[in-house]
Amino acid sequence: MSENSGRGSVDQYVTLPSGTTICFRDHGGEADPAILLIAGLGEDLTFWGSFVHSLVVRGFRVVAMDNRDVGRSTFTATPEPRLWRQMLGFPRRDGYSLADMAEDGVGVLDHLGLVRVHLVGRSMGGMIAQTIAATEPRRSLSLTSLFSTTGAGRVGQPALSTLWLLAAPPARTRTEAVRAHLRITAHVAGEAYPIDDAAEAAIAARGWDRSAGDPAAGNARQIQAIQASGDRTTQLSRITAPTLVINGDRDLLVAPSGGAATVRAIRSARHVAFPGMGHHIPEALVDPITQHISQHANRVDEGGNHVEIS
Repeated sequence: MSENSGRGSVDQYVTLPSGTTICFRDHGGEADPAILLIAGLGEDLTFWGSFVHSLVVRGFRVVAMDNRDVGRSTFTATPEPRLWRQMLGFPRRDGYSLADMAEDGVGVLDHLGLVRVHLVGRSMGGMIAQTIAATEPRRSLSLTSLFSTTGAGRVGQPALSTLWLLAAPPARTRTEAVRAHLRITAHVAGEAYPIDDAAEAAIAARGWDRSAGDPAAGNARQIQAIQASGDRTTQLSRITAPTLVINGDRDLLVAPSGGAATVRAIRSARHVAFPGMGHHIPEALVDPITQHISQHANRVDEGGNHVEIS
């Protein structure tokens, strides 16, 4: 199976009933089983890199989207929360939540006529994918949650060293954005998999260039959405889709306890922990991770039931 480069490389748009416009790219064969990829905090759809192609060649149609407030999707008009609100976890009442972002993802599926898909989300995107699986069970064939958490306050919390980096003044130029991305990614990636500085600089620069609004304000509003959604453990217990939880054991942004808590919350979830991996998918782990996702998805029939393959 080869990627349909003409369709997959083009930004497409859908304006939802809420008025939010979501940008997405649609890769692979239209008749193949579909995966919805949902990226993390401040990440546009290009941050997935070779991950998309690795899934396409395994026989999947892959839809990757820009969440609201990142990339070429709508940047909301709501004022960004002040730093003290972010640090103390007091979201503004006029902000949006993970549930709203989940509705954006469902809206993309409706636009494409996709009834049931395999959901794959990383970090904040994992939280959004979890929310879709919990609130729209008929839309999810399976769920894969990558280095994410439940929202419970005692698990999945950043290391103090990471909080210190996140509290730095936001980037206001392309150069500052690249430097900030390299600094935080090197910190959270895990010592076993040092980052490729040139590749990561290109990712950050491309993300800055694709931004339809102020990335710093968008990040702040996305953080607020996570905080406004609170502890979702009870909600996660309602997920019936076969679930795969993947994380590393050296994550300084979402502590590995977040993955363990997700497994406990979701009935019969499977857990895969990669030694030495942090909050980053290095090129060396793209193939192993997508292989796990592919095997997980292929164990699910069209009715969303987990079947054993001999």
